[in-house]
Amino acid sequence: MLNKNVLNFIGCDCGYDEAETVLFGAPFDSTTSFRPGARFGCQAVRMESFGLETYSPYQDRDLSEAGVFDSGDLELPMGDTGLSLELIEERCGRILEDGKRPFMIGGEHLVTLGSIRAVRRKYSDLRIIHLDAHADLRDDYLGVKYSHACVMRRCWELLGDGHIFQFGIRSGDREEFEWARGGHVEMHPFRLEGIGDAVRRLSDCPIYLTLDLDVLDPSVFPGTGTPEAGGAGFMELLEALLEICENSTIVGCDVVELSPHYDASGVSTAAAGKLIRELLLGMQH
Repeated sequence: MLNKNVLNFIGCDCGYDEAETVLFGAPFDSTTSFRPGARFGCQAVRMESFGLETYSPYQDRDLSEAGVFDSGDLELPMGDTGLSLELIEERCGRILEDGKRPFMIGGEHLVTLGSIRAVRRKYSDLRIIHLDAHADLRDDYLGVKYSHACVMRRCWELLGDGHIFQFGIRSGDREEFEWARGGHVEMHPFRLEGIGDAVRRLSDCPIYLTLDLDVLDPSVFPGTGTPEAGGAGFMELLEALLEICENSTIVGCDVVELSPHYDASGVSTAAAGKLIRELLLGMQH
């Protein structure tokens, strides 16, 4: 018997009604400030996921039993940032209304703002855990307020002081670091240390986890648009993510900024896929 061809992230093929987590792709990179290409990350990581096992020996769990539905990629108009964010917000909101957890694959980091708008409506006490090489706290970039360089500043405008916790930050202009030190966000620069303490303090709060893959050192992960030397190793990042998953109530999540064609070896895409697998499994409680 023949069936229609559907390309899902490996193991994420349960029915929508039964799903606890719903994947969707946001292939958008119109505001990328350096090297474009993150729009191709969603499909690349799905395709390369078939080089992975559904089983995680790190967690002794299997994606085929995890209740994840892959709803595919949104069709986003590359020339219209506002409408693209609205479409992301709409998809994320629908998932939340149906009592499920949204998990977005980017795309550049601005796509996070669309999801946060929807998640914030349901969870008024939302906190963001943000892993990244870049602060993303500029008020504008070259006069543009809706840029991936400004995404956490736009999220702060929705959530207010003390609701954003940043780790791994090692790049930004002076004003961003000074603004962060003014108490608006809690920034842990350079390393991932402090995550354990943060998640313990936030144990009663709904958490949105946003992972910009350039938090990894480019020697590990060159396939990104704005590589920044000095980042985390793969196992360091994986251990941090599993600690967040184990000790937090994650109500939404995204993984962004894979630009697959900057790493012809495919290693960056494979690393992204493995991290997505571990997050999907780690969020199952």
